[in-house]
Amino acid sequence: MNFLTPHFLLAAVQIPLLSDIVVIFGLAMLVILLFMRLKIPTIIGYLLTGAIAGPYGLSWVDASTAVDVLSEIGVILLLFVIGMEFSLKSLMAIKKAVFIGGTLQVVLTIVFTTLASYLFGFDWNIAVFFGFLFALSSTAIVLKLLQEAGQVNTISGRTTLAILIFQDIIIVPFVLFTPMLAGESDNILLSLLFLALKGGLVIVLTIFGAKYIIPKLLYRVAKTRNEELFLLSIIVTCFAVAYATSLLGLSLGLGAFLAGLIISESEYSHHATGKILPFREIFLSFFFVSVGMLFDVTFLYEHIFVIIGLVLLTFIGKFIAATLAVRAIGASFKEAFIVGFSIFQVGEFSLLLAKEGLKYDLLDPTTYQYFLAVSILTMAVTPFILKNREDLACRILNAPIPSTIKNKLDPKNEIPLGDLDEESLSDHLVIIGYGLNGKNLAKAAKSAHIPYAIIEMNPETVRREAANGEPIVFGDAANGTVLEHVNIHKARVVVIAISNNDATRGIVINVRDYNHNNCIIVRTRYVNEIEHLLHLGADEVIPEEFETSIEIFTRVLSKYLVPRKSIEAFTTDVRSHNYEMFRYSSMDNSTGLALDIPEINFVSIKIEKDSGPYLGSAIKDVKLRERAGVNLVAIKREGNTETEITGDTKLKLGDVLYLVGKTEALEAFEKTISLD
Repeated sequence: MNFLTPHFLLAAVQIPLLSDIVVIFGLAMLVILLFMRLKIPTIIGYLLTGAIAGPYGLSWVDASTAVDVLSEIGVILLLFVIGMEFSLKSLMAIKKAVFIGGTLQVVLTIVFTTLASYLFGFDWNIAVFFGFLFALSSTAIVLKLLQEAGQVNTISGRTTLAILIFQDIIIVPFVLFTPMLAGESDNILLSLLFLALKGGLVIVLTIFGAKYIIPKLLYRVAKTRNEELFLLSIIVTCFAVAYATSLLGLSLGLGAFLAGLIISESEYSHHATGKILPFREIFLSFFFVSVGMLFDVTFLYEHIFVIIGLVLLTFIGKFIAATLAVRAIGASFKEAFIVGFSIFQVGEFSLLLAKEGLKYDLLDPTTYQYFLAVSILTMAVTPFILKNREDLACRILNAPIPSTIKNKLDPKNEIPLGDLDEESLSDHLVIIGYGLNGKNLAKAAKSAHIPYAIIEMNPETVRREAANGEPIVFGDAANGTVLEHVNIHKARVVVIAISNNDATRGIVINVRDYNHNNCIIVRTRYVNEIEHLLHLGADEVIPEEFETSIEIFTRVLSKYLVPRKSIEAFTTDVRSHNYEMFRYSSMDNSTGLALDIPEINFVSIKIEKDSGPYLGSAIKDVKLRERAGVNLVAIKREGNTETEITGDTKLKLGDVLYLVGKTEALEAFEKTISLD
């Protein structure tokens, strides 16, 4: 054991995995605490933890099989959660991006890498193997970052996910081709045929399980109300499907994703996701640490300039390949650039494939270290590039390049997907984003005879809605040409109803540059964006969670019989003060947020006792108000509601009484006419 090994680890030598866990989590905690203060992504902290504690650092942790197994579980749980948040319907909606976009990205990357490697003097079979290695991107890192940013369901996010899914599928043929590249005599074509048959079988079983088996099983489990049993059922489903696909020669990650898809078709997917997330975070940390443990800092220092050159070459080649692939499936250049900036790195499955290359002598130890250095550096810079991917894409589109090229990149060429009568657009409403909120807003504007125009980035939505007569255009509202097309300078109100926060900020700035007088209303998911968006030029910012809180509290107040006008005045006051009541933990009453809550309640009570002083007699005789202290407002009898109550009205068994009174009187009256 290395002399730098902490003494407390010597006592745990009989349980080496325990000592590894203590070192990994303890060191990771310290590193990430520091990185959080410096606002550096936590993924980089895990990579640094592995580099420090690994065999090329202080040797506190060996690159043991146990750590590799734990990291593999993390990748499985990540893909499982992604599958649960997706659905079979959503997957079919992006099948074009999966099979066409994914194929083009992989093929183009292999071609570029093979040609470059061959020019560097490598044999053609090794050059093709390099193409296999660099064609794959990091599913674990990219999807984790997209999830944290809430961008998985954006157009670029779905396209990125589609290509990553295809890469996870294509890893299996890559593994099968590797022995052939090394000169082995296995019948690769027959193996691929069997693989296709296995893949078809898995897809059929996935659809069958999603439709008929898992929903019924989870319903039975949920009825027990046992949380431990529910969690166990979810975990068994995940690992059982992953294990089944591995037995068929497919990847564990693909099986986990399919298991998530199966559960996503049930109504229990959101609850299951909440149960799995803590486990995913724990095990996924082992993956990033295990990657960092492979990093030889000494080798990097000795070959720094060559490695940086290879990193830049990798970035440029993969970016171009991804951009061309995404552009080929009909996406705009901006979306293609965004995807290119998302999947430029080398992936975790490439590290597994590289080990196969070592086994078959396609890689020598020195080349392997070069590959590891390039892989880990591209992974390390991914959080920084991905965070600014939209800004980088806009910079390319706005770069001072020749007009001939710029005209091809400019989104104005794609506007004719929708058409507008620009001359009639004046004093109108501009809706940016045609999701659920945008669609409802358009319906309301149409019913109120308010002229409006819509800007949307999904070309399929634009084609469909334009065919239905909607005044909609395709384009990015952060682009001035698109805004000019909807006469933004003549608009009275602009509503930004998209979920991408970075894009929202850019749109607010751009709209305000064109029109200083219109009203900009922004929907945001994040509370901390309110002040920033107002500062950029938005007039009103509506945070989703606060509006939900207002709606809930409005209904609560109505149950306390607060007058409707008082409730409306209250909600208006909350909004006019930018939701201060909800944004701060303590607040004085200077805003005047006060309501007079009545001491009475309004309830419905069913007569269930075939006895008592109130049955069979006229209300005027039993003196309901004097004896019980409650007022009868209406009676529901045999499905009909009677509101004309007289002194001669008699109460019958089974009647539902609508009563007003103080809470104590209502509770006492309920005991006399209802069963316990």
